[in-house]
Amino acid sequence: MNTTTFGLPEKVIFCKKCVESNQRFVTTHQYKRTRNEKLDTAMFDNSGVCLSCRFFEEKEKIDWKLKEKELVDILNRHRRNYGYYDVLVPGSGGKDSIFASFILKEKYNMHPLTCTWAPTMYTDIGWKNYNSWIKAGFDNFLFTPNKKVHRLLTKLAFLNLLHPFQPFVLGQCYFPLRLAVEKKIKLVIYGDGMAETVVGKSNSNDQKKKNTSIPSINDNQSKVPRLNYVTKGEEIFLGGENIKNLTEKYKLNKVDFLPYMPLEEEVIFNANLELLVITGYINYNPQNNFYFAKEKSGFQVNPDGRSEGTYTKYSSLDDKLDGLHFYTFYTKTGRGRATEDAAREVRNKIITREEAVALVKKFDGEFPKKYFKECLDYMGITEKEFTETVDKFRPSHLWNKENGKWILKRAVWHERDLNR
Repeated sequence: MNTTTFGLPEKVIFCKKCVESNQRFVTTHQYKRTRNEKLDTAMFDNSGVCLSCRFFEEKEKIDWKLKEKELVDILNRHRRNYGYYDVLVPGSGGKDSIFASFILKEKYNMHPLTCTWAPTMYTDIGWKNYNSWIKAGFDNFLFTPNKKVHRLLTKLAFLNLLHPFQPFVLGQCYFPLRLAVEKKIKLVIYGDGMAETVVGKSNSNDQKKKNTSIPSINDNQSKVPRLNYVTKGEEIFLGGENIKNLTEKYKLNKVDFLPYMPLEEEVIFNANLELLVITGYINYNPQNNFYFAKEKSGFQVNPDGRSEGTYTKYSSLDDKLDGLHFYTFYTKTGRGRATEDAAREVRNKIITREEAVALVKKFDGEFPKKYFKECLDYMGITEKEFTETVDKFRPSHLWNKENGKWILKRAVWHERDLNR
């Protein structure tokens, strides 16, 4: 299959069961240097159904009592009854981290330590939900990175990669692992996993043998997040520039970039960490988690009624950069925040595909105007620089400019796609 910018397939197809497209890529290495390096894309089976939908079909066949027993066995291996933490739960105080932490503490009598990598710019509702989570009964390490460095990397990641969230994602990935190693906690449990959103080529070893294979629950859950590591002498890029150039150009030290760096191979080997996603053992539904979080910690939804770019109001609320992140992803792939939310809710049988198509048509790609000026000020760029950078990264197989306006060539609501 021919590929284009970002390694995306030239032919755009949409899942017959949900609204996902094959333009949804999964980064195989988080330190990609340029936009031209290939990434793994969302896979479909021979019948035109994405593997995330197949994953959810598999979940319906799961004996969840047996899976829960497996979870209890794992917890018992790590359980400490001598007054020390036995599991680390990363999260922001969103519905999923609240669910995981409360279930582990109250139902399974574990002793969780929670940790949070601070958002780039906290929203008021995000800060409230974070504090409500901790006040509900959890110890927490909140790590706030050097704001000068984080601001720089966010700007570079936007200009060079159209990925302003890269520094946040890297820190969010590696901070919990470093903390687990430091605190000698061998078990890390996440509230949500990649398989709930998208399955890429790299998520299952079986897929190397057969593209139409359906990954198992355990295959996917065990690989989130991936334990990228570095070996001596390996060159690392942040924001599209290598560390050596960053230190020289901006008069910084290598230690300034430590929070964003993968762990060393030796550290990973010696730590013997076990990483799990609780959705691999307890059947997951995003709406149920929302109601659970609301009851347990007073979790609050977006006060605007919904988040920009989508119709939902209870996910990704804590960072003012969230809307811009989803908008840049929409630019690069033609599928945005509403697509991601709608696809997940179709798989969880909350809405139908027809409803999902209508929601995607109405909300996908909505411009994130609420915090736009603050985001520009944070990155230190002008609106003109923003527009020029966004347009530079629009893949030509996805976008046409008509009468001064950018139009998607293929969308899930187009008549030819609905009447396949």
